[in-house]
Amino acid sequence: MALGRRGEDAACGFLTERGQEIVERNCRRGHLETDIITVDGEGIHFVEVKSRTAPVAAAPQENVTPAKQRKLAAAALRYLNASKDARLARDMEVIFDVVSVVFDGGKTEIEYFPRAFVPFYV
Repeated sequence: MALGRRGEDAACGFLTERGQEIVERNCRRGHLETDIITVDGEGIHFVEVKSRTAPVAAAPQENVTPAKQRKLAAAALRYLNASKDARLARDMEVIFDVVSVVFDGGKTEIEYFPRAFVPFYV
C-alpha cells in the first residue's frame, strides 16, 4: 500500500494548492472507504485517488467503475449522516472527484477530474 499512500499524499498536496481543505483521509465506515474528503466554496468533495507506476496500460481513472461509484456514493452518504464536523453544512453540494497519480521515475503526473461522476442511486 506504499504506492497508494504516496499517491494520496501527492493528491492532498495538489488539492490544497487549489484551495481545498482536507477534512479527512482514509475515512472508513464499515466496509466502505473514501480516500480523501475535502471542502471548499463549491461544497464537500469525496475524492477517489488512483495511483500507478509507469508504464500504465490504462488510465488509472478508468478503474472507477460504476460499481466503485456506487460504493463511493454509499460511503459518502454514511459519512454525511454520521458527521458532526462544523465545516460541513447540510445544504452543501456533494461532489465526487477522481485524482489520477502516475509515478514515472522521479516525475509525478497528476490529473484531476472534478465532478467525475454523479451517482444515480446508492
